[in-house]
Amino acid sequence: MALLLALALGSNLAQAEHATDPDGFKQPLQHLQFNPGLDQREFERSTLSALQVYDPLESWNRRVYHFNYRADEWVLLPIVDGYRYITPNLVQSGVSNFFSNLGDVPNLVNSLLQFKGKRSMQTTARLLLNTTIGVAGLWDPATRMGLPKQKEDFGQTLGFYGTPAGPYLMLPLLGPSNLRDTGGLVVDTAVKSQVNLLNVAEVSRNHPEIILLEVVDQRSTVNFRYGQLNTPFEYEKIRFVYHEARKLQIAE
Repeated sequence: MALLLALALGSNLAQAEHATDPDGFKQPLQHLQFNPGLDQREFERSTLSALQVYDPLESWNRRVYHFNYRADEWVLLPIVDGYRYITPNLVQSGVSNFFSNLGDVPNLVNSLLQFKGKRSMQTTARLLLNTTIGVAGLWDPATRMGLPKQKEDFGQTLGFYGTPAGPYLMLPLLGPSNLRDTGGLVVDTAVKSQVNLLNVAEVSRNHPEIILLEVVDQRSTVNFRYGQLNTPFEYEKIRFVYHEARKLQIAE
């Protein structure tokens, strides 16, 4: 019995070894060639040559990147940690929903400019529902009703009409961007100010603590931490990911 069992197992293993994958290849991994002396840094250095992004201001951008790294570590994150410690989760959620609702104003404008009819109607419905039923945006009933937030900004609108990205930029505190998206950010800020939904823009002029709260909320809701990639090439990776992500968002 033991002999028969061993023969059966051997037969099954032999069949598994010669089994053909659905794509028609047999054991493709055995044909891969690896350099056993290749370490992580060498791999990244050789790979990053294929990930180039137009960055003529790289020297300046790297200085801003290191400034952001230290400002995040020494100022923003301690403030965020204190905010999370003293603020109940329900209040944090309400603050995030409130500012997210204000952000749907430029989202709607840019959806219209890009002729995205369905998205424009969804964003309009979100604004109406969250501003009324959601009590000035403190709650988000629209998402529960199947209307998820759709982010559109003027940088995407410019890209939709064929405006090139231009040189890569690392903005102080704000992080990765490019010339086109930086101009778009200025326009989106102006749109929010001019529409002045719930009179927040006008009140903020006399109460800068509202702007500070929005900054803290935005940093609190972003999970990225400088240095978390654990690589000496974090700057290049952030630059590449941002560049590719923006292309996908514009093409969406």
